[in-house]
Amino acid sequence: MTDVASPRFRFAPSPTGFFHVGGARTALYNWALAKRLGGTFVLRIEDTDEARNKPEWTQGIIDALDWIGVKRDDPTFEGPYFQSSYADEHVAAANRLFAEGRAYYCDLTSEQIQERSKQNSKPGYDGYSRDRGLEPGPGRVLRFRVPEGTTVVDDLVRGRVEFANDTIEDFVLLRGNGSPMFLLANVVDDVSMRVSHVVRAEEHLPNTPKQQMLWEALGHRPPVWAHVPVLVNEQRKKLSKRRDKVALEQFRDEGYLSEAMVNYLMTLGWAPHGDEEIVAWSRIQAEFRLEDVNHSPAFFDLKKLAAFNGEYIRAMSLDQFISACEPFLTGDVPWSPDQFDADVFRSIAPLAQTRMVTMNEIVALVDFLFLAAPIIDETAWSKTFGGDDAVAMLNDAIVAFDALTDWSADALKTTLEATGAARGLKLGKAQAPVRVAVTGRTVGPPLFEALELLGRDETMTRMRVASERAR
Repeated sequence: MTDVASPRFRFAPSPTGFFHVGGARTALYNWALAKRLGGTFVLRIEDTDEARNKPEWTQGIIDALDWIGVKRDDPTFEGPYFQSSYADEHVAAANRLFAEGRAYYCDLTSEQIQERSKQNSKPGYDGYSRDRGLEPGPGRVLRFRVPEGTTVVDDLVRGRVEFANDTIEDFVLLRGNGSPMFLLANVVDDVSMRVSHVVRAEEHLPNTPKQQMLWEALGHRPPVWAHVPVLVNEQRKKLSKRRDKVALEQFRDEGYLSEAMVNYLMTLGWAPHGDEEIVAWSRIQAEFRLEDVNHSPAFFDLKKLAAFNGEYIRAMSLDQFISACEPFLTGDVPWSPDQFDADVFRSIAPLAQTRMVTMNEIVALVDFLFLAAPIIDETAWSKTFGGDDAVAMLNDAIVAFDALTDWSADALKTTLEATGAARGLKLGKAQAPVRVAVTGRTVGPPLFEALELLGRDETMTRMRVASERAR
């Protein structure tokens, strides 16, 4: 990476919706570099699209960044700044470019431009107003005078990219109403905030030659450019808010751990040294280099993300796990507060922890312990008790369990194993009707430990109720 004293990285999202995982990945790339190089991470909210911006989206960005560890109280963090606060600076820069002859006014309407393009060899605006000497006026846009030659963008991810200037039309800096265009505002803000590195999504690469021209026209050396690969779905199509699951807030609310999400996002286009992918942030921060980022599209694999999350859940201490469960145990749950027993939950927690992929699964895994009767999954019930064999197996288990003097997980397992074997069933088949009868589902924590916790009386009652229903 190009050495810059006190490097300054910026992340500049628009508050127009939920926080996209692609934006989160870009923010993390910038954050990792700022932390490793002793630089600054600048958050700038590009809020000039008044029709689409909402205050709650801005707060959503800040909250989402905080969740993935990009925290405002860290000395590396600066901002948030709001682009709308600098409109006067944007206009002043445009006026300067006009005064220096690097920009000019044009009064052609879009219809006139289209009509003229029919007579030209290439579509689009043809520079008609370049030498007309127009002054500012109602409806007139200010256009940048694109120089002749070639613009070379040296990109740390994509290498040397050349753009023929004759393929770039004189682009608009100020609209007909005098308001600045995004390209101008973006560059002026980066200049004034002393941004040294622009690390952003690949989709912005086509704008880069225009922005580089503006940097140079304003008398500044362009920043270090790095355009990171686009994220795609399993059909290898760019992730879309309309089509794909991409909102960081949704993953957070479903119980993905921030550490798992951060780790996974950082591997999209980059990998830590060696064969391990699941690594601590401290190692990611120490090893991350833009030069090692792959420029090919990166597959946002939901199954792999879930696998990462499961690994992180299983790596938690019991106290960490219980603490992470608390928001889900006190929200929308099927039991009343007086039914919940913290000691019972602590006993079942290690067993549930081994079965979970996301934290929001905890309620369905343990609710049978805190309810007067289990919540029956009707699909699971129909599949399990679709024939007489399951009912017979359940009835045999009732008789066998009723005779037990030792109500322990080991004794329950040994007893059911023998009862099932008498019917030619392996333990997995033998325990299926018991699990559905007692927990209401086919998936849950280890059955025999769960039965021990639930207790003899409640277990036997539920098995008999299920037997009556299944007849």
